[in-house]
Amino acid sequence: MHYPLVAGILGRLMLVYGLFMVVPLALAIVWREASIGALTISVLSCLVTGGVMAFLAPSSGRIGIREGYATVLGGWLFASLFGALPYWLGGVMPTYIDAVFETVSGLTTTGASVIDRLDDVPRSIIFWRSMTHWLGGMGIIVLFIVILPHIGAGAAHLFKAEVPGPTADRVSPRIRDTAIALWIIYTILTVAEIVLLMLAGMSLFDAVNHAFATLATGGFSTKDASIKHYDSLAIELIVVLFMIIAGGNFALYFQGWQKGWHRVYRDTEFKVYLVIIAASTFLIAVNLCLAAGEEAGKALRVALFQVASIITTTGFASADFDAWPPLAKLVLFILMFIGGSAGSTAGGIKVSRIILLVKQGWAELKRSLHPRVVVSICVDQKSVEPTVLNTVCQFFFLYMFTFFAAVLLVAATGLAPFDAMSAVAATLGNVGPGFGVVGPTTTYSSLSPLAKTVLTLCMLLGRLELFTLLVFLRPEFWRAHRNW
Repeated sequence: MHYPLVAGILGRLMLVYGLFMVVPLALAIVWREASIGALTISVLSCLVTGGVMAFLAPSSGRIGIREGYATVLGGWLFASLFGALPYWLGGVMPTYIDAVFETVSGLTTTGASVIDRLDDVPRSIIFWRSMTHWLGGMGIIVLFIVILPHIGAGAAHLFKAEVPGPTADRVSPRIRDTAIALWIIYTILTVAEIVLLMLAGMSLFDAVNHAFATLATGGFSTKDASIKHYDSLAIELIVVLFMIIAGGNFALYFQGWQKGWHRVYRDTEFKVYLVIIAASTFLIAVNLCLAAGEEAGKALRVALFQVASIITTTGFASADFDAWPPLAKLVLFILMFIGGSAGSTAGGIKVSRIILLVKQGWAELKRSLHPRVVVSICVDQKSVEPTVLNTVCQFFFLYMFTFFAAVLLVAATGLAPFDAMSAVAATLGNVGPGFGVVGPTTTYSSLSPLAKTVLTLCMLLGRLELFTLLVFLRPEFWRAHRNW
């Protein structure tokens, strides 16, 4: 492991991170808020720490696989720990654990909050909260690759370690060009949603914050009641549209833009993703009509919004879905595990993995009847490599193992079984609100420090898709090895 090189890269990352934190500081100065001092200290902490690390450590060298993993994990940890300073120093959070929880929730685009009253929080801090969503949505390391081009060939290791999905799709042979293309699409969609939300009646401040949260599939709102506060069909439809877009594969959108949009609607994962949304919406709407006596139009409206919000792991709420009938709640609970598409800003297991697991299971049934038959698993008329299938199966096992282990730990703090399952599913899947004590009308503030710590780790594991963090548990990771 080339520790000085990793430290130098992390130093430059902290400098970039500190410069982004200048934006809410400038807003605090313009609005003359009490958060000026807290944000000033936070910015200086980032810049000084980053400057010292970048000055003392080498600025060039070969980034191998281990350096790539260490840089990604270090980048997320530094961003989480320093990003928590504005909350803690500004008195928004009573403890540093709460501040780290809120920051990790923002950066991982989970949207689980420990703030009970948003009206009491300075707007500059609210903006920083939403900005952590937007930075973490496409990935702080991917943004780093865009801004600082000196990474060279090692960018491939950084990109692979952070970008979610069974494979890290490229839209260009060069990793930096891919990162630039993804951020361009991300930014254009964000601006488009801001304009549409303002036309629908939102203020500029609310529109920017909600657009950041939507495209990042995060779910932080400027209102305690989330999207329900506006009670606007136009706003809900705009948010639904962009949530569904954000839950799709951004690399696929770029290919559609360059080579024809038929590539998008012919893509197997995208079609299955839309079918799941449609089927879940229909099932929940029917259940609300029959079991809760809802009018058909309203049932369809709230069902579509919450299905889109949960499967894309955004976490916005237009209704108190914790009060829905059991079947509707169960459908949403299952969607928390499925998540969005590979290459999206959404969390969860990912639709592409679900497709491969189903195809693998079906193939095994065929092999049980015909032991000598050779079954090739294909997606979009392309054969899937056995190594990819093996990785998907390993990921699914680790995901479920992590889920049950975390549930046991959280339940040990005193939470009821389903509340613990809901909290872990919502954080490991980067969804945000769950059911029971962490439902859409409540926050995570009532949980114990131990539960918050476990759930914070779940958010990081879910966002970095397990392997990037769990690889550090392997003893050989820390041993010198010339082939790495």
